[in-house]
This record gives sequence, structure tokens and C-alpha cells, in this order.
Amino acid sequence: MPASQDLIMPGGSALDNLGVRLHDGVGTLRVWSQNASSVELVIFDATDLDWAIEEVHLERQPGGIWEVTTDLLQPGVRYAIRVDGPHSTGNTFNSESLLLDPYARGLAQGDGYEEWRSVVIVDGFDWGDSQKPRVPLDRTVIYEGHLKGLTKRHPDVPPALHGTYAGLAHPAMIEHFRSLGITSVELLPVHAFVPEPRLLERGLTNYWGYNTLNFFTPHTAYATDEARKAGPEAVLAEFKGMVRLLHEAGLEVILDVVYNHTSEEGIGGPRSSLRGIDNARYYRQDGSGVYVDTTGCGNTLNTATDAGARLVLDSLRYWAQEMQIDGFRFDLATAIARDEAHTYTPEHPLLTAIANDPILADTKLIAEPWDVGLGGWQTGNFPAGWHEWNDRYRDRVRNFWLSDIDYARRASAPVGIGGFATRLAGSSNTFSEDRGPLASVNFVTAHDGFTLHDLVSYDLKHNEANGEDNRDGADMNRSFNHGIEGPTDNQTVLAARRKAMRNLLGTLLLSAGIPMLTAGDEFGRTQRGNNNAYAQDSALTWIGWDFEPWQEDLRAHVARLIELRHENPALRPSRYARLGEHIPNASVMDWYDQNGETMESEQWTDSGNRTLQYVAASTPDTEESNRILLIVHGTESPIDVRLPVELEGATRFVSLWSSAHEQPSDDEEVFAPGDVLPVSGTSMRLFRVE
Repeated sequence: MPASQDLIMPGGSALDNLGVRLHDGVGTLRVWSQNASSVELVIFDATDLDWAIEEVHLERQPGGIWEVTTDLLQPGVRYAIRVDGPHSTGNTFNSESLLLDPYARGLAQGDGYEEWRSVVIVDGFDWGDSQKPRVPLDRTVIYEGHLKGLTKRHPDVPPALHGTYAGLAHPAMIEHFRSLGITSVELLPVHAFVPEPRLLERGLTNYWGYNTLNFFTPHTAYATDEARKAGPEAVLAEFKGMVRLLHEAGLEVILDVVYNHTSEEGIGGPRSSLRGIDNARYYRQDGSGVYVDTTGCGNTLNTATDAGARLVLDSLRYWAQEMQIDGFRFDLATAIARDEAHTYTPEHPLLTAIANDPILADTKLIAEPWDVGLGGWQTGNFPAGWHEWNDRYRDRVRNFWLSDIDYARRASAPVGIGGFATRLAGSSNTFSEDRGPLASVNFVTAHDGFTLHDLVSYDLKHNEANGEDNRDGADMNRSFNHGIEGPTDNQTVLAARRKAMRNLLGTLLLSAGIPMLTAGDEFGRTQRGNNNAYAQDSALTWIGWDFEPWQEDLRAHVARLIELRHENPALRPSRYARLGEHIPNASVMDWYDQNGETMESEQWTDSGNRTLQYVAASTPDTEESNRILLIVHGTESPIDVRLPVELEGATRFVSLWSSAHEQPSDDEEVFAPGDVLPVSGTSMRLFRVE
């Protein structure tokens, strides 16, 4: 894909048009390998991927490019490359290895684990009048889910579409998304991936997909049987059809992308592509050729080289342009922003190129701002234009509603409400003023870790099914089982758990920042205490769609909260306010205690004070002005709260939502300044200020 003349691309024009390009009845293959001594194109029989029928040598060009133009490269042709080179430090060339083209747009699989072949694809698709929704950041509500797991058990999706791209875009799923009010579906990895050999040996698989085989092709197993039988172009068309239908419904598609490592693992692992093409340049390693692994997966893609950085950038441009993807969540994003010394730098040329690329200008860029290497935790330190998973938000919110309550039952609450309030108001202590609250992607749960239901039902992880003697998965979960571990018929415990879920969801959807809801949390899905279900492709991880009444109630709460977020701009500021200044699209915030008095400085850190009233007044430049008041009460004892009297211009408070209720109410009860309200233990209540 040629670069814009105004964009400085890693490697410059020498790295343009890598992979196969069809033109004038022939095809041109371009492969980059700085250290190779020879590169061959191998063509295979259309039905027998072990039968090589033609071999052609590529010619070396300037800049480490190898190139051939031949009429053997036609649509649908299966091919591989062989690469030879010197046996020296960092190199692992093997002239017998059949390797995937890193830029292949299609893949075909033979019988063995490594028996993959690249396929020549003709790009193109009738998008009709479909357009990217381009949802404004302040209105974005992300819904993170697994493509297969979302529809595998859905009774209204035809069985032939269960667990497929087509299934995700079925009217039943679109109705669910729209009825909730979410704006953007974030899918766990759909780049072609493979399970690790160690999992196959234990009879398991890689369900989540964080083990990428190729950065340009959609995962074939997620296509319908019909598309898989028809071949890679049909798989590609089904994926694009899914995106088109979701866009026509006003829904964005965000992909979780894994550019930090590949499925080739450590030295001695599978050899499928980059390791055989130019191991010394594509993977991070020290001076003796030992891998520098900052991902915990055996290898780390070396984006300090032009070729490594360009591979990532070209892949992003392809998915954003050809596949019409709306955004990307970068797994272990710190890893792709390390320099030649393997140190994270926010000025990394790849981060700059991504943020400045005109093709990516309207895409949402979301970093998981850590990896497992030295200096890997970088929450708050990504540059402007990036949004970040806010683990500080997650931990503080879990502590406030769960582990603090657990501790308080044995002694007293360990901390007050100050830290929680900071997260509620947009994490200004984590993100710079110029980035604002929308730099924070707020979440309480995600695909890894406990589900929302399990977070309030288990103190300990229960990962025995993963075959690692319960050693895997996080031990620190900040969860609270409310007195009984796991399933119970105790109605008091169950009621407390349901309210805790409502408090967590209410906090998530009423906080400043971009909220991310994990699929299934809207109706309290359980994984029976497994907090690392990456290897479980089963009913444990597939979402069930048969609900008990309490689950329907919880889903109604989520829909109501998202609706209120949409209706009240004060809940979704895009900038931080500054005292004494008018800042457009900020929310001016005032804080009151349970007596309706302005919070004093010592109250913020007083562990005995876990109640506040939070007033946010919007300063929009495109919407009507709006004010809300949110009562937060963080102890299990009920309390009386007096609504503020000296709130300028306030004549009444209209009740909009309460976490104390099992079902959301449409009754907008009205209260006057100074009214005293009884507030249930551990609960929240939202009002519109008029």
C-alpha cells in the first residue's frame, strides 16, 4: 500500500507494495529480508498443498527488497517462500522451510500445524452506501466480546451462523447491541491465529486468539462452513459483509490487535514466517542473539527496525481502508513502542506514524499501556491521539465497592472516598490536561480476569480446567464473594451481589472517560470462577442467552445507564475544567458531603468518610447545558443524605436512577434543595439538577 507523500513512513518508498500486487495479467511479489542470500517463490497445486509445482527465484533490489514478476501469481494461487542466508548470530535461515508471506491477504491450511500457504487475493467489495459511523469519542460506549462466543449459543441466530462473522451481524445481535445502546463492538483478535503446541498437547486450544499467524488475514475458523469451503476470498467477503451490516446499523467495529509478538514463540518454536525470513531484524534480541521477550510469549516484534514498524503500519492501514475497521485496541502496546535499546518512548516513530497517518486519522487508537518487560507499565504515558485502558480506574473502583467492603466487615474501611472520586471525575491525576478525560478507557472487567458476576461471587480463582494446577491467572483480583464462595441459595448474599454489580456498572457508565463493557456482564454471565479462560472454547466461555428474571433486570439497568449517559452531557466531558475559567466541553464539578455542605480537604482522605454528592455541570458548545448530581455511599450501613441548598440556580432534583432498586424505575421523583433522603447501604443515586 503506497504511502501518502505527506507522511514519513518507516523505510520510505523502498518498503511500498510488499506482498503480491496483481497488474497487467501478472503478479509482482516483493519480500523484505536484509540478511538473506536468496529468496524463492514456490507455487503449489490448488488442491494438494504439499505438491510444489513451480519454483521461481526472486531478484535482490536496493533496501533489502527481493522481487519477482510472474504470470504464475494469479487470483487463488497458493504459494510460499523459501529464504536462505548466512549462519551467524541472530540469523536462523533454513532453505527448506516453506514460509508465509507476511503480507499475504489470504491463507490456506494443509494437514499439519505448520502446513499453511499464502493465497493470492483480489481486493474489492461492494460497500454500497455504507459509511463508517465515526461515533464522537464522548458518546462512545465500547462493548468488548469474543466473536465466536457472542453467537455460539444464541437461539435466534441460525445454527449455520453460530460463532461466525455472519452470525455477529445477524439482526438478533444487532437488536441486542442497539437495545443496550452501545456504540462500538470491540472484538478479541480476529487476525489469523493458531493455538500453541503446548495447548494442543493438553487437549486445549487458544480461544482468545492472542497468538497471531498473519497480520493481514481474518481468522478462517470464524467464517461459515460455506465461506470456508469456497476459499479465502469468500472468507474475506463474509468479514467485510459483517462490517458493512454493523455500519449500516450505526455500530463501529474495533479490533483487538496483537502486533507485539507472533505465533512463532521462542527459538525452537514454530517456524512459519518472520523467523525464517529475517530473524535478526524482525525480532528483538540481544547482541548474542538471545530473544528480548517483553511479552511473555517467547518473542517480541522489533518495531525499532523500519521493516518491523512498517509491517504494523501497513497492516493497520489495510484493515482501516480495505476492511473499513473503525479502531484498534493494541495488546501490550508498550512492546511496540520500545526503541533500539528496548526502552519505551512515547516519541517512538511508529506511534507518531500511526497518529499522523491520514488513512488512520478517524480511527480510535486504544493502548493496553503495559507489557511484561522492564519499565513496561506506562498507564498515562502514551502520546496525544491515543486512549488507554485505565487499570488504575479498574483497581480503585473494585477496591471501593468490593475489597474495602470485605475489609470493613472485619474492621473498618481502609480508605475514604477521595481516590474513588478522582477516578469518577476522569482520572486527572493520570492523564495530562491536553489529553483530557477521554484518554481514559474505563473498565471494571475485561476478557481476562473475572466476569462481573464472578467478581462479586468469588474470593479466589478457580482455574483447574486450564490444566496448570490453578497456577495461571491473577491471584490479586480485588474481588469479594460477599460471605460465601461461588454458587449459593442464600438470598441475602445473592441480593448483596446483585447490588454490587449494579454499583460497579453504575460507576462505569456514569464516570468521565470512555466506558468499556465486557460482553455478558450486562446480564451477569459467569465463568464459574475461572479468571483466565484463554484456553476454554466451550460453554464456559460462550455467552448463554437464557436468562433468569434478575438477569433481565440487570440488563435493563445497563440500558438505562447508557441512555442516561447519552442524555446528560455533564457525564461525558471531553476536557478537564479549570477553576475560574470557562472551558468548552468540560464539566465543572462541585463536591458535597452527606450534609449537603462543601467537602473540606480533610474529608477526602478520612477513611471514615465514604459518602459524597458529586455535581457536574456541562459546558457544551453543541448541546444544551446540563447538570447532574450523583450520590455515592460506600458503606453497608444506610445513611440520611441532605441535598445541597447552596447550589446556584438549582430549584429541584429529578431522580433518574438508583442502584438500590432491583429494577430501574421510569418514575422521575422530584426533590427540593435541602430535602433529606434515606440512602441504602453501598448504593448510588443519580439526579438531574434543574
